[in-house]
Amino acid sequence: MAPFEKKRPVSIKDVARAVGVSHPTVSRALRGSPLVPVQTAQQIQRTAEAMGYKPSAVARSLVTRKSSTIGVVVASIADPFYGEIASGIEEIASANGYSVILTNSPIDPAREIAVVRSLEEHRVDGILVTASRVGESYLSVSSEMQIPIVLINNQHDGEFVYSVCIDNVAGALEATKHLIELGHVNIAYLGDRLGFQTDKERCAGYRKALEDAGVKFRKEWVVNGDGLPEGSADAVAALLSSKKTPTALFCYNDMSALGAIEAARAKGLRVPEDLSLVGFDDLFFSRYMQPALTTVRQPRREMGRKAMSILLSLLTGADPEKQVSIRGELVVRSSTKPPAGTALPWNS
Repeated sequence: MAPFEKKRPVSIKDVARAVGVSHPTVSRALRGSPLVPVQTAQQIQRTAEAMGYKPSAVARSLVTRKSSTIGVVVASIADPFYGEIASGIEEIASANGYSVILTNSPIDPAREIAVVRSLEEHRVDGILVTASRVGESYLSVSSEMQIPIVLINNQHDGEFVYSVCIDNVAGALEATKHLIELGHVNIAYLGDRLGFQTDKERCAGYRKALEDAGVKFRKEWVVNGDGLPEGSADAVAALLSSKKTPTALFCYNDMSALGAIEAARAKGLRVPEDLSLVGFDDLFFSRYMQPALTTVRQPRREMGRKAMSILLSLLTGADPEKQVSIRGELVVRSSTKPPAGTALPWNS
């Protein structure tokens, strides 16, 4: 055999020739069929093992209609947010004998559906979709494909049958409440102009915190970036150019907070001395920012594990919980402090 030449795998026909039976008989014997005499079946199994025969996963899936493979669709493989979710999914999948096919879908509903449908060609047993832009449309897609689908952080209005999400309202309320407790009353919200459901919920939590504390809501202090540093920096630059500027800013996500810091520094403002910042997600870089970012931690690995557990339940015919909401955790770091001139009780 030439160097690097791949050796042909042993086939059922090879085993059949070695034993002197037909290849359907070998197939039946390896599946444990009672139609094959015990002595013949044992001889076939011993021969197959000695020859190093390994059953084809594709062939096996055609017979059993089960591939032991899960499809995972993420909005962007470059976004660090999805890495931990995928790790949580893979952890539970692997422990239960499933492999994972990871696919990427940009922010385009039609493309997302196309990617999901392409997974059907891989004969996946179930599909997990993160940050879906399609949402309820999967009710008909799942029924048509006869494949269970679970959404993670659905970005579409309305509820899908099976989904796992962060409690955005509670997380945003806690983040804004933290700023209010520090003494801030001039608090802005940096959202996302793409109209995501998560943005609507986080803005609702921000507004509820203001209302609960009797702090005036200013419509002009709700500005929208694009969820990324560059677009967010432009939005915050415009906000900080107005006559009356906020002393604190709650950001839709940590990527937005990066842009907000850049915009503040370009205006000669210091964080947190002149502008306190809170993010959302607690991405890996948040603790290393200067200053380290106060943010709402999403339990991303837990969300992935939970979504995979729901999918496993569906695959075994169980009836799992349909909508699971997981609370985040406020992580206080050095990007927030009382506004200049404010003396809190424990400092006075």
